Amino acid sequence: MQRSPLLFLLLCCWLSEIQANRVYVHPFHLFAAENVSCETLQDQTSKPLETLPVAPLDIEVLTPDSRDQSKLDAQRQNITERTAVLAELLNSLGLRMYQALSKQHSTNTLLSPVNTFGSLVTFYLGASKKTARTFQLLLGLISETDREDCVSLVDGHKVLKTLQSFNSLEDDGPKDEIATQVWAFTRQDVQLSEDFIQGTQDFSDTLFIRSVDFSKPQEAEQLVNNFVERTSDGKVKSIFKDLNSSSNLLFITSFNFQGSWRTAFQPEKTSLQEFHVDDTTTVMAPLMTHTGQYHYLNDKVRQCTVVKLSLSKQSYMLLVLPHEGANVRDIESKLRTDLMSNWHQSLQEGLLELSLPKFSMSSVTDVRDLLTNMDLEIEAKLLGSQAEFSQLSNTKPFSIDKAVNIVLFEMSEEGAEPQDNIQEAGVPLKLSINRPFFFSVIKEYSNVILMLGKITNPTL
Repeated sequence: MQRSPLLFLLLCCWLSEIQANRVYVHPFHLFAAENVSCETLQDQTSKPLETLPVAPLDIEVLTPDSRDQSKLDAQRQNITERTAVLAELLNSLGLRMYQALSKQHSTNTLLSPVNTFGSLVTFYLGASKKTARTFQLLLGLISETDREDCVSLVDGHKVLKTLQSFNSLEDDGPKDEIATQVWAFTRQDVQLSEDFIQGTQDFSDTLFIRSVDFSKPQEAEQLVNNFVERTSDGKVKSIFKDLNSSSNLLFITSFNFQGSWRTAFQPEKTSLQEFHVDDTTTVMAPLMTHTGQYHYLNDKVRQCTVVKLSLSKQSYMLLVLPHEGANVRDIESKLRTDLMSNWHQSLQEGLLELSLPKFSMSSVTDVRDLLTNMDLEIEAKLLGSQAEFSQLSNTKPFSIDKAVNIVLFEMSEEGAEPQDNIQEAGVPLKLSINRPFFFSVIKEYSNVILMLGKITNPTL
């Protein structure tokens, strides 16, 4: 059951490499650890665990953790060689996770494949060999020559540095603001693996690792929630509820995307219009309007219209509107990386009068619940009852009790470039996004999917 998704992921990578006329390199070999060999799962011996103490949580000390810049700059060579392969793996897993999440939500849904993938790789750094093998299977990073009783380990830091590079490959000029924050709260008198701490730094822009007295759960809950709210500038509130006195580690990531359209919408044309939530429900929502040249496609086979909206710098939104009578769930169930690539390659430029709801979104996703929705066995082996994190702490056994991914998505009418005042020739095709739709935000050159989402009600 685990191998079929892996085969699909590897097939996607193989096809993309062939199409680019490059020599195919298996993903494992791009991210393999040095002097790698297949280590027996039953052999519990590992390299000595190097740990670091964790500062106690002080609500008055809000400064992010310091970083060793020399370690952050290491392993940057050949990073562009790895981006295309990692993008394929991340996109395929991200779509599977989004589909599992969307099935549980009939309302607005939002997921960042980058954020989720990064969390899983960070956990991988603390996993035992047996649990690490399951992580590599899910992530598409298992060696093709490994036997069932052993595992060849990848270098998680290479993966995380490549992941972080997706946000830093832009040229100068207007660009979207992307920021990743990580919080890790561990129980008192515990030292964490230096490897894990370095991984959280590889993955994040700002990091807070603190120890907490969980023996009084209600007090700990209030203290942790207040700290996260203050260090996120009030954007992340009341994230934890019903903490347990036996907790070992609470882990939060926040992926914040603040984007601008390449060309501004016309504020004077924004008006309240009907948005049809379903066959019986209609709400009034502010719809922005812009007339100009867009790349779009009418997919009659899948009964949807696809529009590309350029964002401020090297990223774009691919918006998919089901035809009237069609359902956004039907579109979501067909989503694959090759389909989205085909859509993008088939777009044709034309004059549109596009009306789009103003919306900003946020989501809170419990990673364990998300994995459970995908596969109960996967959740049990990665974070549940069968998961082992012998490389995470000097305390044994050690567990990841809460893992939460937060995504904040903000767009406005404004644009990175001024409104084009030149009158477009011809009569524009009118396209009103006035019913539930799916969208993705994609980096132009790496093709990595930053976000996947659907809007069923823009007023929520």
